[in-house]
Amino acid sequence: MVRRRMLIMLAVVLLIVLALAGYKGFSIYKQVQMFTAPRPPITVAAAQAEQRQWQERLPAVGSLRALQGVDLSLEVEGIVKALYFDSGQKVKAGQPLLQLNDDQESALLGTAQADLGLAKVDFGRGSQLVGDAAISRGEFDRLNSQYRRNQAVVEQLKAQKTKKSLNAPFSGTLGIRQVDIGQYLAAGTMIATLQDLSSLYVDFNVPEQALPHLSLGQQVLVQVAAYPGQTFPASLSAINPKVDENTRNLLLRATLANPDGKLLPGMFANLLVLLPDPQPQVVVPESAITYTLYGNSVYVATPKKDQDGNPQHDDNGQPQLTAEQRTVQTGERRDGVVVVSKGLKAGEQVVTAGQLKLTPGAAIRIGQDSALKPDQGARRTD
Repeated sequence: MVRRRMLIMLAVVLLIVLALAGYKGFSIYKQVQMFTAPRPPITVAAAQAEQRQWQERLPAVGSLRALQGVDLSLEVEGIVKALYFDSGQKVKAGQPLLQLNDDQESALLGTAQADLGLAKVDFGRGSQLVGDAAISRGEFDRLNSQYRRNQAVVEQLKAQKTKKSLNAPFSGTLGIRQVDIGQYLAAGTMIATLQDLSSLYVDFNVPEQALPHLSLGQQVLVQVAAYPGQTFPASLSAINPKVDENTRNLLLRATLANPDGKLLPGMFANLLVLLPDPQPQVVVPESAITYTLYGNSVYVATPKKDQDGNPQHDDNGQPQLTAEQRTVQTGERRDGVVVVSKGLKAGEQVVTAGQLKLTPGAAIRIGQDSALKPDQGARRTD
């Protein structure tokens, strides 16, 4: 009786162990099937690498300068007698701007002119008398010398009187006035600034390696912080004949028109020098490039092939694609696209969105709704 009970208990225990073992084995089988089952394709956005005529641009920074610009001052001292301009006024070349007190110079000039008149009369009379041999040749030479001396004194006093006044050296716009009537001016005191804003210069430096690609008349695009998004065209007007020995940079100057007076001297400018001979380059959207410290890369959508090298298709007849991570060499970035100089060919599809979900060799599907084309991401500027 006891033996039968023990056999029954052993049978029950054996059934329970077998049941647990079967359940565990089934769980393991389910997990193996789950991990070995093919993963569904990852939906990504993609764009086609394009070949375009790409005009390279040489970036630089510089400063704007007036076509002509001076700080007005006088080389003599004196009291300001009259002012003929206001701050910010536009003036013409030769227009009077300021007059110092010149009463002393005027009085001396009057005396000198009177002496000159007498010397002129004596010289004229001597010219007649020397012809009649009424006076000696030496006396006539003395009268001639006195006449010329008085002429030189008058010219000297006129020059001194002229220094007491200031005229505009060229047409332009005056700055803020720094003096007032009745003020004593020491020699060299700044009165105002005068700037010719009809055209501007922009001076900038480029590396000496760029010299073979530069020529006079080359187009330059200028941008300033005061007008974001606006570009001002300029042309390369001068190339310095010497390279700076300290920086190994070459100084250039471009000229740009400023008919509206929007630009002012001293502004900081960003420049792009358009280099000649556009070359065909492969470009992709900037979002397709993954930048790392170890190099730049892209994910290329490549067809999956079988053992015979034939493309595989899904149930809908569409080619199966895999993500191939490829290292590329990038160049200039502009208007939402970037040049790929090495590692990619025109016509290949690159992933532009969803790269974070990808691993090399992962199955992918290009989402038609979110596909991004390079022309949508940027304005074409061939």
